[in-house]
Amino acid sequence: MKKNVITLVITLAAAGSIAGVVGYNGMQMAMAKEASTQHVQQNNVVLPSVSVQTTTASAYEAEVIGYGETRPRFELQFASEVSGRVEWLADEFETGKVIEQGTVLARLDDTAYQQALSQAKADVADTRLELLEEERQGEQAKSEWQRSGLSGEPASPLVLREPQLASAKAKLVNAQQALEKAQKDLSDTEIKAPFDALVVTRDVQPGTYLASGGMIATFYSVDRIEVEIPLSEAQWANLPQSQDFTQWSVELTDSNGLQSWTGEVERAYQHLDSGTRQRSLIVTVDNPLEKEHPLFSGTFVQARLNGATMEQLWELPASAISQQGELWLVDDDGLLHKASADKAFERQDKVYVTPVVTDSEAQVVLRPLSTFNVGMKVSASENS
Repeated sequence: MKKNVITLVITLAAAGSIAGVVGYNGMQMAMAKEASTQHVQQNNVVLPSVSVQTTTASAYEAEVIGYGETRPRFELQFASEVSGRVEWLADEFETGKVIEQGTVLARLDDTAYQQALSQAKADVADTRLELLEEERQGEQAKSEWQRSGLSGEPASPLVLREPQLASAKAKLVNAQQALEKAQKDLSDTEIKAPFDALVVTRDVQPGTYLASGGMIATFYSVDRIEVEIPLSEAQWANLPQSQDFTQWSVELTDSNGLQSWTGEVERAYQHLDSGTRQRSLIVTVDNPLEKEHPLFSGTFVQARLNGATMEQLWELPASAISQQGELWLVDDDGLLHKASADKAFERQDKVYVTPVVTDSEAQVVLRPLSTFNVGMKVSASENS
């Protein structure tokens, strides 16, 4: 019996040892497998992919873009110089029509002015007769003084009728001026276009009584249209240094980008706007309504001006500048860096910036992401 117990104990101990060895080996194998898996995962890490453009500095011609609203060269609130009732209107005198300078637009009742003119003519005749009579009497007075034998000058100028003669001359001049005014007043009852103009509003109709100074119409000149283009100090710096504005090419485009016109820089303001602190160019287009696509007053336009040639700039797509105004670059080790973008000007979908590194070329990220961090490792691929 005792021998059987000893044999059982020895058997159980052997079995326990074998189980321990097997368990230990299994644990070692599991740990080795886990370590191998982690090593494979580390070797298979996927880096963020970014598109880059290898950029070098070069010289580019600046482009200056401004905006403004077209307006006529002259805008006139046309008023009557005389009073009277409107008796007739010309067919051309309608809103939206273009009228030529000197076109008779309306006629006022001129009865009173015809009468005033006749009276003025009569007054001129009377004062001329008075002057002739006074000149005759003055000659007679002078002759009588000479026959009197008295020496020296008369004690009073009245003796030779000099004041009376001067008065008669002044009356004639006054009557002639009154005649000229009567003639002008009569002429002003026939209302004429002051210049080639577009009729914007017409404020009278047959039967309307016009007081002197009463509104007749609003006219826009049609020989030239102007647009004021405010520019910042930086934009002025990008323009050619020449003060000969006629050498500056200007392309005007409507807000839809469908129609364009060629304009000329006619002048530049010599003062800053107190509100915007900007200085303006005035661009003109001659005969705007005669263009293939008429340029109307009140059109909002974009103006493009060719500027000066600027050295050492990067040309990049506009998407390369982040919302924070920064450029992201990838170095030779695939690490990200950022720098503030110093933008010189824009042209269509391109921006031109001052290089942010001294290297001859740099890899600039084309579409920065908000998840970028300085020092992040990325996989850069050249944009095709």
